[in-house]
Amino acid sequence: MPSRKFSGLNPPQHDAVMKESGPLLVLAGAGTGKTRMVTYRIARLIELGIRPERILAVTFTNKAANEMKERVQSLIKKRRGDTAPEISTFHSLCVRILRRHIEQLGYPQRFTIYATGQQESLARRVLREVQVPSATLKPSELLYFISRWKCQTLSPKEASTDAENEKELLAAAAYRRYQRTLKSLGAVDFDDLLLLTDQLFAQHAEIRREEAARFDHILIDEYQDTNQSQYRIVKALAARHRNLCVVGDDDQSIYGWRGAEVQHILQFKKDWPEAQVVSLEDNYRSTSAILEWANRLIQCNLTRHPKTLHADREGGSKPRVVQHEDEATEARETVAEIRRRLQSDSTLERRDIAILFRTNEQPRAFEQELRRADIPYVLVGGMSFFDRKEVRDVMAYIQVLDDPDEEMALRRAINNPPRGIGPKAMEQLASQALATKGSLWNAMKRADQLTSLSSSHRQAVRRFVDTIEDHRSRLAQESAVSVVKGLIGSIQYRAELERLFPEEQERDSRWNIVEELVNGLGDYEKRSRGGDLGGFLDDLLLSQNETSEDKEKQLRRNAVALMTLHAAKGLEFPHVYMVGMENGILPHQRSIKSGGSAIEEERRLCYVGVTRAQDTLTLSLALGRRKWGKLRPTDPSDFLYELAGIEKPALSSQPHKGRPHHHRKGARATGRR
Repeated sequence: MPSRKFSGLNPPQHDAVMKESGPLLVLAGAGTGKTRMVTYRIARLIELGIRPERILAVTFTNKAANEMKERVQSLIKKRRGDTAPEISTFHSLCVRILRRHIEQLGYPQRFTIYATGQQESLARRVLREVQVPSATLKPSELLYFISRWKCQTLSPKEASTDAENEKELLAAAAYRRYQRTLKSLGAVDFDDLLLLTDQLFAQHAEIRREEAARFDHILIDEYQDTNQSQYRIVKALAARHRNLCVVGDDDQSIYGWRGAEVQHILQFKKDWPEAQVVSLEDNYRSTSAILEWANRLIQCNLTRHPKTLHADREGGSKPRVVQHEDEATEARETVAEIRRRLQSDSTLERRDIAILFRTNEQPRAFEQELRRADIPYVLVGGMSFFDRKEVRDVMAYIQVLDDPDEEMALRRAINNPPRGIGPKAMEQLASQALATKGSLWNAMKRADQLTSLSSSHRQAVRRFVDTIEDHRSRLAQESAVSVVKGLIGSIQYRAELERLFPEEQERDSRWNIVEELVNGLGDYEKRSRGGDLGGFLDDLLLSQNETSEDKEKQLRRNAVALMTLHAAKGLEFPHVYMVGMENGILPHQRSIKSGGSAIEEERRLCYVGVTRAQDTLTLSLALGRRKWGKLRPTDPSDFLYELAGIEKPALSSQPHKGRPHHHRKGARATGRR
């Protein structure tokens, strides 16, 4: 008999929670209480007698994993010494697997995970070695191609075959060198964590069986976002017991550009024929007026599981379509309306409002108008925490403390702050390392014997080596956070920030980021009961791809949120403005050219935006946009006609005929219902 704590679930949630074994597909529509269902299911399995450590739950972000852990903890009566379910991201799971077995693939057990900055440095080095000028192929472009190919599980050889133009052919050649160099450095990048785990399972059946035997039940969140590697890893882990519960929504599959394949959730019944399917369709977020438009839009997609969202909140304001003369007017009048809203409603918070856009170029005009109106705003997903100079510098020192043979980190640390050890001296040290078949660190330790170095260079290298070795020796007696704080003080890093950034606010902001990084190490030590630097680096680097400089922190600010539709997934706001609703923007021009599945993904992206709105939804478009200073006419997004449920008019020689219904005085166009 299930305990009374499960009585608050609606019937479909209850069915999903109570299923005891076998494959289960839960189609969880937007705002239908998916996380609640997953956590209750974990609690129910434990209540049935499944040992907690035999349950694995996997999701895509640390935020989602941490939220799931907290909710499960509140549901189960955990006593001291009790085990806990393994709840983590895909990448964290793969790191643990690779730490146990990666030597089978020719990598060291203490492999390094490269952060974005280290990848860029390596990409720059590789492009020099293959003699491709940066004007032809930038390091960032090379990394984009490599990540895309890895997400598609393409090897360098397969990437060469897949290349569609000369730039991609050059990138494929550089990809081969990049991967070889990465392995020679005992390092992996973020995409390798999945790719190598997939390879490990494919090539070593005994390891696959060993890892699968750790669990009796597996739950996968956001299954529609899995790429090929994740899909195969999940199948490998669940094949023995078949107790696999996947949760997701094919209507919110919007990451095809980074390897996610909506077919994985669409073909679940084919992969697991005995699977039960449960649909969660009761939406607790949006009004029925908003959901009517959302349902109408997404039903235009042909490749989907049929389902219809039903509103728990009846009524509400109908969504509006507003037209503007150009993009500047769109920004100005949208912000003017937001200001009027804030002034007329004292209970309305700025954080209750979001402006969502399709492309990264769109927010400029809105930022300008929000500044003019003196309305605080936050551009969610701005500079990544890991792209900041001070973060990259301090992380390099932490990596060197953990493993001085980590060459990329060593090269960054040695001259940040500058020590007068220039490129020529580094080249001589690297040549010595090559000649002796040793590491760069070993060459530095023997710098006193290197006569090709000047006396001043030998002294500078010796001081750097002594500083690192001194602080490494302290790790045996002191906490890691104490040692890192001591090292930052020893190298006078604050003085370096003062030299580089004389403006007080900028300098203090950067120093606060350094403190935040060290605080993170302290939190990790407390959580893991004295975990080492290597574990902290794994923990930290695994969060580097979670979009922005603390997205949650940004959203807690009482400010209007500006963000892309992709960044908005998983969030909700009382009042949403979706701007730039024009063909060429949404759907994007690339997708219009590709057609078919690309248009369906753009429609899903539009659907994600619409279902972020709780109370009101405003969709706006510009009748013209400026290109090179000249105003050019635009066409309303085809999605507007689908949303509003009106027929798209035939092409006409007269401009702007048959526009969707509008609410702006003076706009010329109307639509037929």
